[in-house]
Formats: sequence, C-alpha cells, structure tokens
Amino acid sequence: MIDFELKSCYNFGDLVRIISLLRQPGGCPWDAEQTHESIKKNLIEETYEVIEAINKKDTGLLLEELGDLLMQVVMHAQFEAEKSSFSIEDVCDGICKKLIIRHPHVFGELKADNTAQALGNWEKIKMQTKGYKTVSESINSVPKELPALMRATKIQKKAADIGFDWDSVEGAYSKISEEVEELKEAALTGDKQRTADELGDVLFSVV
Repeated sequence: MIDFELKSCYNFGDLVRIISLLRQPGGCPWDAEQTHESIKKNLIEETYEVIEAINKKDTGLLLEELGDLLMQVVMHAQFEAEKSSFSIEDVCDGICKKLIIRHPHVFGELKADNTAQALGNWEKIKMQTKGYKTVSESINSVPKELPALMRATKIQKKAADIGFDWDSVEGAYSKISEEVEELKEAALTGDKQRTADELGDVLFSVV
C-alpha cells in the first residue's frame, strides 16, 4: 500500500500528488502505461461532458466533470514532469503570466471601457507575443485538429475582424480584386516577403 494520508477534504496539491503516485511503481498499472497519445481522446471526451453539464444547468454534474477535466490536465503535465520537461507548476506559472500580459487594462495602464476594447487589446497582444506579423499567420495558426465547423467559424471571425465580411457576393468579388492589385504592387517592388504576405491574403480572400 502506498504511503498517503487520507483526508476529509483534498486540494489541488493533493490531486497532483495522487496522479504522481498512481504513475509510480506500486501504483496503478493502467495509469503507469498511459501517454499523451493514449489518453488524448479522453481530454476531448471530458471536455464535451463539461459542455453537457453546462447545457443541462446541472451544477452537481458540472462539479464532477470539471474534476475529470482537471485530472486530464494534471496527467498530461505529469508525463512531462517525469521527463523533467516541465511541471504543473510551470503550467500554472505560464497561464498566470499570459493572463497578466493580456489584461493590461487590469494589471497595467491601458484603458478598456467595454468588452470590444478588452478583446481588441487581447488580440493585439496575442499577435505580438506569438510573433505574428500578418493576419494570414494568425489565421493559419487556427488548429487543424478542431472540428471542421468550429475551425471554419473561428477563421471566419478572424477574417471578419479585419473586414473580410460582406452582405453580398459582390463585396467579396471587390475584395478579391483589391487584394490582387496589392499583390501586383508588392511584386513590382521586388520585396519577396511582402509579396508572399499579399499572396496569402489573395488566397484567403478566394477561400
């Protein structure tokens, strides 16, 4: 039997330790065999079960399913901790820093009087921290693993934010013509990077 103190109430640190113990010799054979690849489907399943609980407005079920989802996060972090790659503490540190950086209207001097401004700040800072120089790079970063409809919606929203959104097909045709002209201008300058960026915009407008 593994040395572990039973309690009436456990915290996040206890969860991390339990997952670690399950993976150690003398723990659970099944847990010890798991990898990122073997349980990645579980992460998706648990996420959808959280969504189900929200849709049902069942707080008891939501409490349970959030725990199952949190366990998946800790498991994936534990795999890396065993390789001395990173730990769950690094994961927490990373997300805290991201939230602070992307909320300068809360933790800094930037102003955001409404949701639109707050989201605008978030997207600008995301572009900077991710190193995206063009909108095309940002759009290409949308994970291909997303369900097709969800990915299409996400891409369309990014496109709409920069004006790729029209009430009729005529507007789309006009935008394509505009992007083609910008591509021609870029090609004439001989700037290969600008030409590549403009070509990306043309392809995106066609799609």
